[in-house]
Amino acid sequence: MANYLDFEKNIKQLDEDIMNARIRGDDEAVAILNRNLEKEIAKTYKGLDEYQRLALARHPDRPYMLDYVRALFSDTKEIHGDRAFKDDTSIVCFLGYIGGKKVVIIGEQKGRGTKYKIMRNFGMPHPEGYRKALRVARLAEKFEIPIVFFVDTPGAYPGIGAEERGQSEAIARNLAELATLRTRTISIVIGEGGSGGALAIGVADRFAMLKNSVFSVISPEGCAAILWNDPAKVQAATKAMQITADELKAQGLIDAVIDEPINGAHRDKQGAAQLVGDYIVSELNELEKHSIDEVISQRMERILNKGSFTS
Repeated sequence: MANYLDFEKNIKQLDEDIMNARIRGDDEAVAILNRNLEKEIAKTYKGLDEYQRLALARHPDRPYMLDYVRALFSDTKEIHGDRAFKDDTSIVCFLGYIGGKKVVIIGEQKGRGTKYKIMRNFGMPHPEGYRKALRVARLAEKFEIPIVFFVDTPGAYPGIGAEERGQSEAIARNLAELATLRTRTISIVIGEGGSGGALAIGVADRFAMLKNSVFSVISPEGCAAILWNDPAKVQAATKAMQITADELKAQGLIDAVIDEPINGAHRDKQGAAQLVGDYIVSELNELEKHSIDEVISQRMERILNKGSFTS
């Protein structure tokens, strides 16, 4: 672990104590400290509040989209470019296999370290990123290949250039096109799901969230600034917005909550990947039991049942 959150201070101390005991060669102390660490982890992560889950969703050690690609998919080949402007590296697309099934993988990648964060634009896609995602999704439709989407973005990039190139139109087009795409689709929020930037690859037959991920129309900081003119009220905003996976599942806005290892995905990346992979394979098997016409009909029914409207 390279980074610890405020509520992980006791875990950090125990990790350091274990490391020191190992350096001393004190196996008995290591065993005792490991038992204490297990108890502390269970105590710490059992009763997390909404703000703490938000912090975990943003944890710098949390596995990103490419971590899941490397852990779960085989024989992957990356697909580049929107064939119109450029290759937006904040959205990454692959062909690959999982559980013996050929799939297309589309997801948002934040990047680690200053160099790669800048290269990936901090996981905030430009319109050409969403157009690349749609181009690849249509390719999957053409060859009847299921799609797995990984959502992890603070939001679509709000820069002037992005707006000039049609950011809102690109997002809106994805919403419309993915709603009727003639192939089976699964979308998973693995970290942050920020507003339209997340929705643009979030329309799917199955929409799930990892236990410690969040999904919201605006960041809690933005909400606090708008409602109370006080960014310091971010904790109150996080609670009021009900953006955690469990809250959204209770409201029927997502289909499933994917459990994480008890100590969080950031401390057990392989364990988290295994749980995500099991969900993907299970849901693909379930979707394959229905014809594509039935799948699209069920998808549209689910979308229309998300809210109410009058004409």
